[in-house]
Amino acid sequence: EFQFPITIVKADYSEMVINSQGELNAAAAQCGSGADDDIECIDIQYPITASVFNQSNELIETVVINSDAELYNFLENIDSNTLVTFNFPITVILFDGTTITINNFLELATAINDAADSCDEDDNNDPNDDDCNNCTTQQLEDVLTGCTDWMVDKLERDDNDLEDIYVGYTFNFYANGNLTVTNAGTDVNGTWSATGSGNNIDVVINVPSLPDFNDTWNLHEIEQQPGESKVDLRLGDDRLRFESDCSGGSGGGGVNDAQLVAALTTGDWYVTYFFDDVDETGDFADYVFNFATNNTATATNGANITDGTWSTSAGDETELELNLNFGVIDPLDELAEDWDVLEVTNDIIRLKDISGGDGSVDFLTFEREPFGGGGGGGTANLETILQDGTWFVALYTDDGDDETGDYNGYDIDFMNSGTVVASNGSNTNNGTWQVLNSGNKLDLNFTGVPFDEFTDDWDVIMVTETRVELRDVSGGNGGTDVLIFEKQ
Repeated sequence: EFQFPITIVKADYSEMVINSQGELNAAAAQCGSGADDDIECIDIQYPITASVFNQSNELIETVVINSDAELYNFLENIDSNTLVTFNFPITVILFDGTTITINNFLELATAINDAADSCDEDDNNDPNDDDCNNCTTQQLEDVLTGCTDWMVDKLERDDNDLEDIYVGYTFNFYANGNLTVTNAGTDVNGTWSATGSGNNIDVVINVPSLPDFNDTWNLHEIEQQPGESKVDLRLGDDRLRFESDCSGGSGGGGVNDAQLVAALTTGDWYVTYFFDDVDETGDFADYVFNFATNNTATATNGANITDGTWSTSAGDETELELNLNFGVIDPLDELAEDWDVLEVTNDIIRLKDISGGDGSVDFLTFEREPFGGGGGGGTANLETILQDGTWFVALYTDDGDDETGDYNGYDIDFMNSGTVVASNGSNTNNGTWQVLNSGNKLDLNFTGVPFDEFTDDWDVIMVTETRVELRDVSGGNGGTDVLIFEKQ
């Protein structure tokens, strides 16, 4: 029982005085939404030093940072024209007290990713959670049998990430203890059972033809949100997490996938762009892809035919995702991902995936003409469209706040020199623009208010002759900005 008033510390390290249980409940409800951006299981040993440079690579200042709060405020106040580096080496402390010396940003990112799944700080923004203190086997049965078409969101065995192998597999659990796994129209059968209570519930999975899943797992957490349910199982350092959108049927899991399915299952498709750290489109130049309505697929390279599977579900960053799996044969194994769908027409399907490991972004584009004939959907087309005519801001939302009105009356002209001019007659903002990643990124850099808000590398969501839709997900707070240009 709390003795009010108390002081709580919010995610941005600001403090709030709480005077009653009602105020505490209201604050907890606000914390219960949104993404969990906390870096878990690893801490920085302070102080650390950051060097700040301008765009001419001239040192502006050196900042000594003594706490997480100071680091947060420092990063929040960096503008797009500033370059920052930490003075390495720095030391990080893992959850078990061991320390690691970090010599560069790559090592820091690797350490953070490696530590993310090694412990549980129980701060997943669910105030009603407490992991499985109050879990029951009946609750688990209700969740598993009440939702259909569970997918493998995470599978780690002996430090090996295996979830990509099982993209396209769906699991259905039944109250009588039976379990059916479906892939490429083929069913295999198994069993499941659960015993115990609270944090000591054992879940036994046995699918003879899928040994990666077979074990006595501990139920770690049940997470249910609107449109999504997850069941997290642990066994030492091994993890198995199932995810379902509770659709009650096949296909898009409660989201509208009709346009995608209709286009995908009609005719031939070719990979005209594949970017995974580097452009690897040429690896797929000889493949023809066909997708059947029964969720099977083929990739044909001359006389060689590789079977695969596809399915749709709710996306991570977009409404819809396309799940592909063509097995482990190079280069088709590279396509085994849950791809967020950026754009769908009868002639082009553009996809994006953010790696769960290093956070890098992969792009995949299918078109009706082979690589070299369709142009990759991208750079030349978007560049030509932007330079053809005058544009205006039809919509701009900054993390959900509609700020379109700030840009009323401005005409925007994209020049072939890579410069861009926005003017309303009394105020002019100059900038630069560049199409990247074969038309999947648009880099904008403006000086002056209000267009400096657009300085970023935007994901290209949709392109037509008269409309360009862009989106950016913040690397800081995970907020989403949306920018739409339309032609005058």
